[in-house]
Amino acid sequence: MDTLSVFCVPAGPLRANCYVVTADGKRAVLIDCGGEEPLAFAARKGIKIESVLLTHGHFDHIAGCAALQRAGAKIGCAEEERALLSSQDNLAAAMGLRVPPFSPDFTFRGGDVLELCGMRFAVLAAPGHTRGGVCFLCGDSLFTGDTLFCESVGRTDFPGASAAQLRQSVQALLSLEGDKTVYPGHDEPTTLSHERKYNPFR
Repeated sequence: MDTLSVFCVPAGPLRANCYVVTADGKRAVLIDCGGEEPLAFAARKGIKIESVLLTHGHFDHIAGCAALQRAGAKIGCAEEERALLSSQDNLAAAMGLRVPPFSPDFTFRGGDVLELCGMRFAVLAAPGHTRGGVCFLCGDSLFTGDTLFCESVGRTDFPGASAAQLRQSVQALLSLEGDKTVYPGHDEPTTLSHERKYNPFR
């Protein structure tokens, strides 16, 4: 695998972090898709987004999936998270918004390894923020969605959330071997070494 390039593209009404990940500068995997902004970004860079991997099914991380799918990208989500994508529990209605309808092209489970665009993404089960939330590990890059933030963690006051599960998921991430760059669903990147020292859920 060539050197990994990760581009953060804030998208959607909540400006959720979406990550264009590429090893060759030509084909990319998108982590989360809160709006159509990553599609425009990739076009400017001359990169084709071939796959979208969703960390969870809340509206601010999936609202651009229909547009990416129309552009030819394949959408993947955790099997346990599939129902949330089109449920009112995705929180769009509560915000007075609507997610353009789409159906995932493939699903996965924690423990799976996905070979996409010349890269390997390990799927890490991370329930707590949602029932079927996951994180993705690619090399030394860890994409944590709304599970782990810089010195914080995801909310657990939404339908299907569990504070106990979230704590277990965060502690499992912090116990991963070595250091990783953490790319969260909101706010700035961090590292596992930093979170092991300063995260209140450590």
